[in-house]
Amino acid sequence: MTESTFIHRFEPATNTGSHPLLLLHGTGGDENDLLGLGKMISPGAALLSPRGRVLEHGMPRFFRRLAEGVLDEEDVRKRAAELGDFVTDARQRYGIAAPVAVGFSNGANIAAALLLLKPDALAGAILLRAMVPLSDPPKANLAGKPILLLSGQGDPIVPASNSAHLAALLSQAGASVTHKVLPAGHQLSQADVTLARNWIGNVAAEAA
Repeated sequence: MTESTFIHRFEPATNTGSHPLLLLHGTGGDENDLLGLGKMISPGAALLSPRGRVLEHGMPRFFRRLAEGVLDEEDVRKRAAELGDFVTDARQRYGIAAPVAVGFSNGANIAAALLLLKPDALAGAILLRAMVPLSDPPKANLAGKPILLLSGQGDPIVPASNSAHLAALLSQAGASVTHKVLPAGHQLSQADVTLARNWIGNVAAEAA
């Protein structure tokens, strides 16, 4: 296994007008977890769905944490670099454009880290229940990159102040951030799906 290899699923596009999606699961998920969500958000889009390479009590994740809500930032940086390399390789292998990341929880956090550390890897992102991945991030140039951040009002893992800080951090880097706080906890709701589908439809229309 090379450093950039992840166990993954790829489904080619049937709608060539849509951005490819990079699907990044939460703790305990795998490469099959978000395929259904990807199809609901952007029917016909190419789907690239890797499995996290870190195990926590047997559950796949994209990076280590020291405790719930406390991230191992050194590992975050290392794993984001690996994921960026995987995306680069997959783009060549499958002939796809830079994808829009769709990440949930741990997957959203690694997507946020990827935006800050390797901005060119992604065309944009849908961050579902994300938190600030790095306390001292590098200065990234996210000029014009569209980002949808959906937070849960009653999320026991991600405080409202943390998700607001992430939105500000990404905006300051030049991204076009839409941040909505939903009447939900950490789990996803139908509102997440509807908002994500409408948002990515608008992004595709603006890019056309």
